Amino acid sequence: MTPSRWHPVSVLLSVGLVVCWSSGFIGARLGTEDASATTLLAWRFIVAGTLALGWLAWRRHRLTRRVVVAHLGLGLLTQVAYLSGVVGGIGAGVPAGTTALIAALQPIVVAVLASAVLAQPAGRRQWWGLILGLAGVGLVVADDLTGSQAAPWAYLLPVFGMLALSVGTVGDRRLPAPVSVLDALAIHTTIAAAGFVSIAGLTDSLEPPHDARFAWAVVWMVVLSWLGGYGCYLGVLRRLGPTRTSALLYLTPPTTMLWAFAMFGESVGWAAWAGLALCALAVAGVLTDRPGDGRFGKATDQPSAGSKSTSESGVKVSASG
Repeated sequence: MTPSRWHPVSVLLSVGLVVCWSSGFIGARLGTEDASATTLLAWRFIVAGTLALGWLAWRRHRLTRRVVVAHLGLGLLTQVAYLSGVVGGIGAGVPAGTTALIAALQPIVVAVLASAVLAQPAGRRQWWGLILGLAGVGLVVADDLTGSQAAPWAYLLPVFGMLALSVGTVGDRRLPAPVSVLDALAIHTTIAAAGFVSIAGLTDSLEPPHDARFAWAVVWMVVLSWLGGYGCYLGVLRRLGPTRTSALLYLTPPTTMLWAFAMFGESVGWAAWAGLALCALAVAGVLTDRPGDGRFGKATDQPSAGSKSTSESGVKVSASG
């Protein structure tokens, strides 16, 4: 237990992280009521990309072309592909809570991928965690299909997004040059802005709806999901370390489900809670498999400001919400 775990600032940041991380799924549900997922994402990143470009302009003397090029593919995977799948799935009718639950399987999938790609063997509990996690998601999805208006294929969209994020996370560990979280976030956000605006232009879906609800959804996703989510993440990461930070992210599916029920009337049945329980067991198995920081057996869970530790967490930060 780190000394700052129950400090009021740590508690406040932890609560803020869970709420703001969950807000991304709620904002997607709110914004796709009046527009397509492509339109919502384009305008979210027009605003966020402008802020990211300002940061990169200020940091230009510290970033090399090699670093920017190395992060190009990661930005496409962890921002464009991931958010297209998540927001596209919600726009196609997949409940926000179910989408959050599918997305929460990403660290478990990464653990398994790393055992094959990075020669970092997954432990027995990690394999059982993957099986239990998939069973939990399957239970929730099966319950949704009995009463949801979403087509069965729509559930493949958040699965695709989660897999893209997982591949990007493993790919981050092969990058030759470490980069800070804020720099990686800014690069990925700028790439995503160019990608989503281009897609919206090509599909003639760039023009936003002329109503206040869509504008509110864009502000929601930039302020809460982007600035709030990443800001709280960085604060918690510095005070509590990566393992506890990752564990907090697994509280987002039940938070999202309750939030979606309050705002949109999305039902939370017994199967959803049973699926969440299975996923909680899966996460507990993964996080307790070996001493370390939740990144496949590295040896520390203490907060660190080192550039390598910061950069290794960067993909996960930049991709959610």
